[in-house]
Amino acid sequence: MSPDTAVAGDGSDRTSPDLPAALDAVRRSALQLLADLPRQPSALRIRAGELTLEAEWSTAGPAVAAAEPPAPLGSAATPAVEAVADSGQHFVRAPTVGVFYRAPEPGAKPFVTEGDIVSPGQQVGIVEAMKLMIPVNADVHGTVVAVLRDDGAGVEYDERLLALAPFGAE
Repeated sequence: MSPDTAVAGDGSDRTSPDLPAALDAVRRSALQLLADLPRQPSALRIRAGELTLEAEWSTAGPAVAAAEPPAPLGSAATPAVEAVADSGQHFVRAPTVGVFYRAPEPGAKPFVTEGDIVSPGQQVGIVEAMKLMIPVNADVHGTVVAVLRDDGAGVEYDERLLALAPFGAE
């Protein structure tokens, strides 16, 4: 299928000169559908032919889920992450898509906790991707302000894992 071809609801290919506009219309329809639901779901799956788009977001609890709609598709931000983002912190980010672990093995002490001081190159977590354990290292000298992802949580590439207050920053 070429980039200018879309899959119709019946599975047949149809040439579309404006595929980005069609995809934007699908996105708007999905967001409207979510807004019309009495309770916001934690996941959404859209399937068109062989293409499946899945989006998941976390909620801090029933009060937050009822009060705030989920983040727009393509955004992994949660209210806690946004609050830290506004405070001018430095973020340690996921090196790849995978599962984030805060400790070297189950039941072990976490690499770091809030309040710990870290140095550049110090290991602060692990991301498991396809049975590979990829170390997550701090890239600045500072204090851990917040751990933004839970142990065992799925993460996306470049997603914020830890918030640091770098030394020398105001």
